[in-house]
Amino acid sequence: MSKFHTYKTKVYYEDTDAGGIVYYARYLHFIERARTEMIYDHLGLNHSQLNRKFNVIFVVRECNVKYLKSAKFEDNLEVHTHILNKTPVRLNLKQEVVRDNEALVIAEIELAVIDSNGSISRLSKKLLEKI
Repeated sequence: MSKFHTYKTKVYYEDTDAGGIVYYARYLHFIERARTEMIYDHLGLNHSQLNRKFNVIFVVRECNVKYLKSAKFEDNLEVHTHILNKTPVRLNLKQEVVRDNEALVIAEIELAVIDSNGSISRLSKKLLEKI
């Protein structure tokens, strides 16, 4: 898997406040979708398959978000996801919401790996290598 993934999206009216500015919490939706698409694209599995075949669930353990500039209604955005560090039990990511090559939001995300019982789990060597 590449250490960089791009997800493209557009700002819809539902993403904005009365002034046409993206509501701050919507950026979390954008970066969540980007992480999901990264898994689909690079692991060739969806979350249900990860759980069913490998008993693996990724959960957000920590999220630190910096808001630099606002996106607006009908902006075309990209979410760039960088894998900073990976271990069998944890992934550290940097996700940037970008408009025209300018970072609007930067999030540092730590994902933990758990099993279907909610206990800490480990990624198999095979899955870890793909990441």
